[in-house]
Amino acid sequence: MTALASDDRLPAALRGTLALPVIAAPLFIVSGPDLVIAQCLSGIVGSFPALNARPAELLDTWLTRITTTLAVARAAEPTRTIAPFAVNQIVHASNDRLARDVAACVTHQVPIVITSLRAPDDVVRPIHGYGGVVFHDVTTVRHAEKALEAGVDGLILVCAGAGGHAGTLSPFALLGEVRRFYDGPIILSGAITTGGAILAAQAMGADLAYMGTRFIATAEANAADTYKTMIAGSAAADILYTPFFTGVPGNYLSPSIRAAGLDPDSLPQVDKSAMNFGSSRVKAWRDVWGAGQGVGTIEDAPPVAELVERLKREYAAARTRLGAAAYSAA
Repeated sequence: MTALASDDRLPAALRGTLALPVIAAPLFIVSGPDLVIAQCLSGIVGSFPALNARPAELLDTWLTRITTTLAVARAAEPTRTIAPFAVNQIVHASNDRLARDVAACVTHQVPIVITSLRAPDDVVRPIHGYGGVVFHDVTTVRHAEKALEAGVDGLILVCAGAGGHAGTLSPFALLGEVRRFYDGPIILSGAITTGGAILAAQAMGADLAYMGTRFIATAEANAADTYKTMIAGSAAADILYTPFFTGVPGNYLSPSIRAAGLDPDSLPQVDKSAMNFGSSRVKAWRDVWGAGQGVGTIEDAPPVAELVERLKREYAAARTRLGAAAYSAA
């Protein structure tokens, strides 16, 4: 499928390997080998947080399974569009697994590493050492500048409305400002759940769309059925933006907060000192569920392959619709 944005800005690993210009975001608990493999085989980048593999030794098993499965599929069908995969690394002092998990990515030569929270100065060099690519999550212009100073290969703009640790800036504002000083790969996040929204991200100047919440409600996602049902039954008004659960502001489903015995309207205030991503930390809020404001467009939980085919049809229809409506200024 021909994309609006030129492939010239994308790293070599992504050129000609995508059926849609999409990276599936790494999802806490939800993303595992089944979901990642299904995403890649459908032609979009699949990803998972390294910390989802618990205990730490399980990460090597996951990486072996994913790389082997994709390699076998490529050998069996050389003309099939099979995307590379990515691993998310939390770059924070409390993540006592970071060095070990980065070493595992180096051993398995993970094609793409997605870094989050802090500028990934210590991660870029080992990943670049084998030819890997580093994309970094940012929510502000200053974060983008610091990531570029660290030598990353692309920026993921996590804008208002995105699930997880989202920012507060409109995608129009953040993308516009970043493009004033950066002409490299940009991946855009923020309530992108349809093929039309993928096209809109490109029309705004992004190269790829970053989609998370839409893939929680899929058959292969490691999410409770009640989680998937809650997403399908929710709307944007059900999303609460709060730092209470991790110390970093993020978007969560209010019904899941109530189910945990808390009042979404009166959560205590916390600050960044509460951040903790240590491997031994007890996840007290694992049943408080993250989601983005795009939940109101999600009504089902199909297999990934079926969902991606739907997104491709929506993407093509949006291009046709815009083409028919185009006009030349006098």
